[in-house]
Amino acid sequence: MGLTASSSLPSRSSAEVAIPDDRLSKDTQRPAAGFRFYAELNDFLPPERRFVCSCRSFPQGSTVKHEIEALGVPHTAVEVILANGTSVDFSYRLRGGDHISVYPMFESLDISPILRVRARPLRDPRFVLDVHLGRLARHLRLLGFDAAYGNEATDDELVLTSVGERRTLLTRDVGLLKRGAITHGYYVRARDPGQQAAEVVRRFDLRRLVSPFGRCLHCNGVLREASKVEVLDRLQPRTRLYYDEFRLCIACGRVYWKGSHYEHLARVVADLTQAAAEGPEQPRLQCPLPGA
Repeated sequence: MGLTASSSLPSRSSAEVAIPDDRLSKDTQRPAAGFRFYAELNDFLPPERRFVCSCRSFPQGSTVKHEIEALGVPHTAVEVILANGTSVDFSYRLRGGDHISVYPMFESLDISPILRVRARPLRDPRFVLDVHLGRLARHLRLLGFDAAYGNEATDDELVLTSVGERRTLLTRDVGLLKRGAITHGYYVRARDPGQQAAEVVRRFDLRRLVSPFGRCLHCNGVLREASKVEVLDRLQPRTRLYYDEFRLCIACGRVYWKGSHYEHLARVVADLTQAAAEGPEQPRLQCPLPGA
């Protein structure tokens, strides 16, 4: 990420201050500030603005949030903003000559001594996914994570679910992440569903929280243990004969057991957790999730 878990963040480095101060106020009609984005926030920027301090003019009274999003970075991807080395929030009003350093979410680092742009991080791993990430939702559910998904959900409904249920919005739509009401969101980089799941686990430091086979792959409901007698009328004859341990979805009533599909799903879980541990350079998962 380019930062370590130290007690403070760098305010300005020789690499960051690439634009002389006299250039920041060259336009007498509009003040200007230097912006430097760190780590994966550069994914949202055009090539010429990546990993350097670049100058941007702005109207009087403009907030740092407005200018960050005008540059292409959604506010939901931002965790820390430094103005001239001092931590500020989104409401900070820019002044000519400011040097702004913008950092991404620090889910795996403890930077509690530093003021963040939101009151507190959303550590409870609850997600809502847009309509294009249905297969990612199934992978996250397989790992035991609460992943709300509806293939006909509108953008407004996604926003309401994210805010009302305090869920992190996962999407590949940058515009959706710029919605003012959204406070926790993440832009998924990968395109393959398995790699997307590994990316989310890695990005939010969730490996220790993986608890596979705890949620229904179809509806996201919690699974509980059920006796054979309780589900007997829902089983096929061969299942009744050969299996005795079952789990029941408390939401939709689907029944799960360790049939021939179980070993395959266990390999999928192993692949996902290994890919999350080893980094984004890993190849495509060898065991795709059934139905994905």
